Amino acid sequence: MPIESQTMSAAPSLPPAAPAAPAGPAAAVSAGSAGARIIAVTSGKGGVGKTFVSANLAAALARTGQRVLVLDADLGLANLDVMLNLHPKTTLHDVFTGKARLEDAVMTTPGGFDALLAGSGMAEYSRLTPEVRSQFLSVIEALTPRYDLLLLDTGAGISDLVLFSVSLACEVLIVATPEPTSLTDAYAAIKVLAMQQKRQHVRMVINQATRPGDGRAITGQLQQVLDRFISTESGHPMRLIHMGDIPSDPSVRDAVMRRHLLLLQTPGCPAALAIAQLANKIETTLLVPAA
Repeated sequence: MPIESQTMSAAPSLPPAAPAAPAGPAAAVSAGSAGARIIAVTSGKGGVGKTFVSANLAAALARTGQRVLVLDADLGLANLDVMLNLHPKTTLHDVFTGKARLEDAVMTTPGGFDALLAGSGMAEYSRLTPEVRSQFLSVIEALTPRYDLLLLDTGAGISDLVLFSVSLACEVLIVATPEPTSLTDAYAAIKVLAMQQKRQHVRMVINQATRPGDGRAITGQLQQVLDRFISTESGHPMRLIHMGDIPSDPSVRDAVMRRHLLLLQTPGCPAALAIAQLANKIETTLLVPAA
C-alpha cells in the first residue's frame, strides 16, 4: 500500500504546530460532564466525506431515540447547511455577535436531529482568537444538558481552531479514504492529537472503501507506523480503533448532489447500511450509560 513506502521508513513531516489546545479528555470533561457525550468528527484532509458522515451518522443515531445535535465547527468554511439543503436565517455567527439567541439558531433537520449551522466565509471566525474560544465554549456548555450526543463537524487539518474544537470532545472519529494523501494527512492529525492533546486513542472510519476489509487493513498499517514513531504520555503507542468502513457507492454522490440525506433517500444501499452499522457501534460502545 502506498502509505507504507511513505511512512514506514520515516514519519511524514508536519507543518509547524499550532498553539497548544487544552488536552482533549480534560477539556471534554468540563464541557460535557452535565449531559451530552461530545464526539468530534474530523479529518486530516478535506474532501474525504467528513460532513457527509457527520450528517448521516446523526440521522442514524436519531432513529434509535438519541437526542442528537450536529454543530458545524468549521466556522470559516461551513457547509453542513449545503449538505442538508437548509437555508438558515440565523447562524452561529449571529449568536456570537449577540444578534440572536442560541435557541433561535438551532434547526431541526429532516433526519430527526438538530443542527447548529455556521455562516460560511466568515474570515474573522476562521482563527482561534480569545473571543472565538470563549464564545464557542459557552455554546458547547449551553448545549450539552439538552442532548445525548453532540457531533462536532470540524474543519480538516490541524489548525488551532480545529484542534480546539477537537479538544472539547471525549472521543475523536477521524474520517479518511484509502488515498495516500488522505492517509498521510490522517497520520499527521493523529500525531498532533497524541502529542498536543495527550490522546491515548482515536477512532477511524474509512470512507469510499473499495473492498471489504480494506479499512481494517489500512487501520492496521497506520497502527504499525504509530507503534514505530509515536508514543503517548503514558509511554504506550497511540491506539487506533477501527469503527467501520463505508463502501464506495454511487448512491452517495447522487444523495450529495440532490442535497438529501443518504439514509432518507436510499436507506438500503451499501453505504447507508454501513453508516447504520457505525451508528450501532457508537451507540453500544460510547453512549451506554455508566452503571
